[in-house]
Amino acid sequence: MAVVRVRQHVNPLSDKYQAPVGIPAWEQVFATHRQPLHIDIGCGKGMFALQMAQLVPEWNFLGLEIRKPVAESAQKRQQEAGLTNLHFMFCNVNISLRALLESWGDQTPLQQVSIQFPDPWFKKRHQKRRVLQPELVSTLAEFLPAGGRVVVQSDVEAVAVDMCDRLTENPHFQRQAESWLTQSPFPAQTDRERVTLEQGLPVYRAIFTRS
Repeated sequence: MAVVRVRQHVNPLSDKYQAPVGIPAWEQVFATHRQPLHIDIGCGKGMFALQMAQLVPEWNFLGLEIRKPVAESAQKRQQEAGLTNLHFMFCNVNISLRALLESWGDQTPLQQVSIQFPDPWFKKRHQKRRVLQPELVSTLAEFLPAGGRVVVQSDVEAVAVDMCDRLTENPHFQRQAESWLTQSPFPAQTDRERVTLEQGLPVYRAIFTRS
């Protein structure tokens, strides 16, 4: 059986990632589709969202991942676990997130968004490929209710600072603390977070609240 290699990084600006994603019927995706929704942007293998769905059954969790084979593998894990409050999708959020949220109608259940350990794109000319762009921040501000949260985490301080700068530029978001959080606000960890902490390295975390 041939082993399919999955690229660690993909360019979200390339033509193959510009097509809008198909919109699912949310009442078929989630058993209780109107309960609070947490979107994990760049969910990777989906282990964080999988754990969260098990630990917080009164919430729905939607993982969005730009690498299609990775998203499909995550969705297979969801099916094997039989979790009806969890769903994964192949998605370029900077192309499709607004349409996904609009499809809920007037009362989107979105309450929380996490962006954790995104691709750093260190080179200056590549930073426009970073996931948290001003347009995405505007979309989150539009659809999150007052008190809704955006949680960002990275093991690269410059990337965490950049995400915080993008959120701070939007007048609808307020950072909860000036310094980095010492503890995650979540009862689950991403694979990258676990490995980083096991190595004794820092994780840079911040929470922004929709005002």
